[in-house]
Amino acid sequence: MRVKQRPGDRIFSGSTLAAGALILAILAAVAAFLVVQGIPGIVADPEETTLLEGTNFWAYVGPLVFGTLWSSALALLMAVPIAIGIALFISHYAPRPLAATLGYIIDLLAAVPSVVFGLWGANVLAVEVQPFYAWLAENFSWIPLFAGPASGTGRTLLTASIVLAVMVLPIITAICREVFLQTPVLHEEAALALGATRWEMIRIAVLPFGRAGIVSGAMLGLGRALGETMAVAMVLSASNVITFDIISSINPSTIAANIALSFPEAYGLNVNVLIATGLILFAITLIVNTIARYIVNRRKEFSGAN
Repeated sequence: MRVKQRPGDRIFSGSTLAAGALILAILAAVAAFLVVQGIPGIVADPEETTLLEGTNFWAYVGPLVFGTLWSSALALLMAVPIAIGIALFISHYAPRPLAATLGYIIDLLAAVPSVVFGLWGANVLAVEVQPFYAWLAENFSWIPLFAGPASGTGRTLLTASIVLAVMVLPIITAICREVFLQTPVLHEEAALALGATRWEMIRIAVLPFGRAGIVSGAMLGLGRALGETMAVAMVLSASNVITFDIISSINPSTIAANIALSFPEAYGLNVNVLIATGLILFAITLIVNTIARYIVNRRKEFSGAN
């Protein structure tokens, strides 16, 4: 016999279904807009647009894709280890009052507008790190990353990556902290009962359990780094080049920053070219999220999270 649903259950079920369908509809609408408006930019004649400067669309967007991925990768490389360390300190080392205070500060840092980070990076951080860049170019120029010559202003790809790392740090830290706190107490106590030190307990019980959460947090941070606009636009002194040198004044730009800087003066097919670069960024984000979901689903089988 089928159980009759109460009106409240039907309303709740219908609301959640509508919310899920709305998300898919919005995503499909955004994708359709980018495709319809971006295709003319992809196939545009270079002579009809000032942005392409006589080259094809792929030669124009290539350095932007490189700069987007390169700066985001550097930001993650700096942010993820620090975020894991902070999360472990809050969840397993700090006294409860200190842990609560640090957790509040981390959450507050996530609410700081990106333009504030941009102002700090361009006017404070760049000035402070410029002598360090000059020292790197003088002593480690044999490494391609520090080939130089060092920028005289400090507004380099490395500076922009440091700003991005600070911006994504709260997101990654918050997720890792919550995942580490969900580690089964029995697992931790079993490791300690077998004679493990606190660090060994974290290494064999907490980190394996939280591996999927670490990947999820890193991918969410990567998503913000890929799409960050104002902070990068304010900090980076960019050119349309591909280079691994991260301390020179010649730096690749990112897709989001290039759109923000070029859109106010764009007209005609130039607008379509910029929208087409947005379509490329949309595809990159979609691919990154798909890979992250695949990794998380595989790790769940071994982390105990399921």
